[in-house]
Amino acid sequence: MKKTYIGWQEADYKSKQIEYTEPTTLLAKDGTLLAKGWARHNVFDYNRYDVKAQMRRKEWDFYQISNGYYMAQISFANISLGGYVQAVLVDLRDGKVVKSIMSPFIGGKNKYVLPPKGDVPNTVKMTIGKASFVFDTKETERTLWFRMDDVECNFQMDILPGLENITTVLPFKGFPDRYFMTTKQLCLPCEGTFRFGGETVEFSKDNTFCSLDWGRVCTPYSLVWYWGSGSTWLTDAEGNKHLFGFEITWGIGDESNATETCMFYDGKAHKFGAVDVKTFPKPDKYMQPWEFVSEDGRFNLTMKPFFDHHSDLNVGVMRMHSHQVHGLWSGTVTLDDGTVLEIKDMYAFCEYVENRW
Repeated sequence: MKKTYIGWQEADYKSKQIEYTEPTTLLAKDGTLLAKGWARHNVFDYNRYDVKAQMRRKEWDFYQISNGYYMAQISFANISLGGYVQAVLVDLRDGKVVKSIMSPFIGGKNKYVLPPKGDVPNTVKMTIGKASFVFDTKETERTLWFRMDDVECNFQMDILPGLENITTVLPFKGFPDRYFMTTKQLCLPCEGTFRFGGETVEFSKDNTFCSLDWGRVCTPYSLVWYWGSGSTWLTDAEGNKHLFGFEITWGIGDESNATETCMFYDGKAHKFGAVDVKTFPKPDKYMQPWEFVSEDGRFNLTMKPFFDHHSDLNVGVMRMHSHQVHGLWSGTVTLDDGTVLEIKDMYAFCEYVENRW
């Protein structure tokens, strides 16, 4: 097992970033977490049957597709007690959910099993109730298909050769068998259609990107997190286009070994330190500007919100409460080689979530 320790040169840089670059076993046979850190590809070997607290095990594939005008979400989740497959279409301009359709199931402990890695070729093909879906990943593309009642979704996205992601494994203090492992893969130009009834919404690769949120976790009962993400094309002084994206997540677990914060430029990951928002948005500041600053000074962006996609699923012992705020982001970011990129009115989102599950 090879680890690389990196850090920012400034004296006030606090986060240790432990990077894994070779295949690493995630869990011991007794369920104890063995690896804590991050990687540019998912090198963590995950065996779901090594999880001893199996009713705390949660697994999901979540795809969010948007062009800044419409947003489509196609997702499957198995949280052991049960789960669901869902397709959602949101009009970001009007701030309305145009269509939302879900097929739930009860008792998902060892059925509807997902692949152990999300960034290698794999196929997820299932029928749950009235819903059928296929998530197919190849070396250079992903395709998504979903159908239920009057809804049919077809999406295809490009995977840039050598595209890196950020995969993190975060522990929870006091819980040696609890962890939060996710892969966030951005910068996926995407095209496709979301059909419902007699209507069709089309997405073009010119302005549409997909973000994959892939999770295999075993968590405590209550969680709080921030998650921000976005992808776009940037044009340099010579008129050349470059793929740019960022991933910022914080508030989940123990971040002393890694933070889920990264930029992507032409497919390569540029790791930076912990991020926070200067003004906590709860309870009534979600539509005010969010100013983000990383501890190493490399991520300085402000989001001007235009839509709060608020949802609150409360069924007593389980609650999933989210403010996913969409807006235009402006400011500067600094790549690993010191290059400063100016960002102007980039569409992206950041959410604040409180879960009991």
